[in-house]
Amino acid sequence: MHNTLEKIFGWLYPILNKMGFGDTLASYLSLVLNIAILCALAYLIYVIFRLVLVTAMAIVAKKTKTNFDDLLVSNQTAKYIAHLIPLLFIYKSVPVILDAYVYWETVFGKLVGIYIILLSLWIVRSVLKAIRDYLKEQPKYSDKPIDSYIQVIMIVLWIIGVGVIISKIFDINSNTLLGALGAISAVIILIFRDTILGFVASVQVSLNDMVRIGDWVTFDKFGADGDVIEINLATVKVRNFDNTTTTIPTYSLISDSFRNWRGMLNSDGRRIKRHILIKAKSIRFLNDDDLQKMKRIQLVSHYIDVRQDEINKFNKTYNVDKSLSINGRNMTNFGLFRKYITQYLELYPGINKNMILLCRQLQPTPHGMPLEIYVFSKDQRFEQYEYIMADIFDHIIASVAYFDLEIYEMPTDRMSLEE
Repeated sequence: MHNTLEKIFGWLYPILNKMGFGDTLASYLSLVLNIAILCALAYLIYVIFRLVLVTAMAIVAKKTKTNFDDLLVSNQTAKYIAHLIPLLFIYKSVPVILDAYVYWETVFGKLVGIYIILLSLWIVRSVLKAIRDYLKEQPKYSDKPIDSYIQVIMIVLWIIGVGVIISKIFDINSNTLLGALGAISAVIILIFRDTILGFVASVQVSLNDMVRIGDWVTFDKFGADGDVIEINLATVKVRNFDNTTTTIPTYSLISDSFRNWRGMLNSDGRRIKRHILIKAKSIRFLNDDDLQKMKRIQLVSHYIDVRQDEINKFNKTYNVDKSLSINGRNMTNFGLFRKYITQYLELYPGINKNMILLCRQLQPTPHGMPLEIYVFSKDQRFEQYEYIMADIFDHIIASVAYFDLEIYEMPTDRMSLEE
C-alpha cells in the first residue's frame, strides 16, 4: 500500500521541479496540492462507502426478519463506519505526504490516530446501543438491567481508549502506562467510587433477581412508590403512581431496605387487612327475642338454629340457671356479627377462597374492640383491589346496626353536647 500511496502523491514534486520551480517552492506546492488531493480522495471514499454501506444495510434490514439490523440503521452504525474508512486512508497517507516534514508528520499522525480511536469507540457504542435496544425487546431480557452491563463495557473501553490516546500523545510504552495506572489506582477508585458501587450492585441485583424492570417497589427512604422503568450503572428510575419520577442510587438496593411487590403480583391474591372499631359497650348477650329477630338475616339463620340447639343442650345438661344471661353458654351480637361477615366473605366473588379468609378480634384498645378482615382479593390490580376492599367495608359498616352494634367515632364538640 505504501508504494501505491507514493505513486498517488509522489509524482507532483518531480514535475514541479522540472518546470523550473525551486526545491523549496516545489516542495511546498506539491505539499499543498497533495493535501488537496488527499482531501478530495478522502471525501470521495467517504461518499462511496457511506452510500454503499447505508444502502446495503437498509436493504438487509428490510429483507431480514430480525429487528437487530434495523436498530443498527437507527443508531447510524453504517454512517460512523463510513467515516472511519477515509480516516484510515488519511492515516496511511500522512507519512507519505509529510515525509519531508517530520514534525508535522508526527503531529498530524497523532491527531488522526486519536480521531480514529475515538471514532472506533463511537462505532462500538452504536453497536452496543443496538444490542441493548434489541435485548430490551426480547421478553426474557426485558426485565434485566441491560443498561448497566452496556455502561460497564463502555467504561472499560473508554479507559482502554484513553490509555491508548495518552500513550500515543506522549509516546509512552503500554507497560509503563499500566504501571502508572496501578500507582494511582487509589485515586481512580475514589473518582469512580459510585460507578464501582453501582456495578457491584447491578451484578448482585441481577444475580439475586432482587429487582426487575417493571417491578412495583416501595423505597421509603427516597419517597419512591411505583414501577421501575430503568436500571443502569448509577441509578434506578422509579415512576411513582402520581407520575413523578424518583431516581435512586443503584447501590442503595443492596445497602438499604426496600419493598418489592412482585411476589404479591405473581401470587393468587392481594391481601386485604383492615379493621373497624366496635364500641365495647354495644357488645351484649342475645336473648330469644333478639335471636328470633336476627334469624331474618339469611346468612346466619341456619347458623343460629344449629348453634342455639348446641347451647340449649349444654345448658340443659348442666342445669344452668338462665334467669341471668351470664350463666351458661350464650350467643353475643358481636360473635354473631363475626359469623355473618365470615359467611358474607365466603360468598363474595372477588375473594380468593383458596387463601386465608379470617374475620378476627384484635387486642382491645381505648377506642373500642377492633374487628379485622384478613382476606385476599383475586384481582391484584390497584383499581380493582381498592374497589373490592371498599365494597366489602361499605357492606360491613352498613350491617353493624342490624346486630345492635355501634362503630366507634372520635367525639366532636357537638357530639359531646348531644351525649
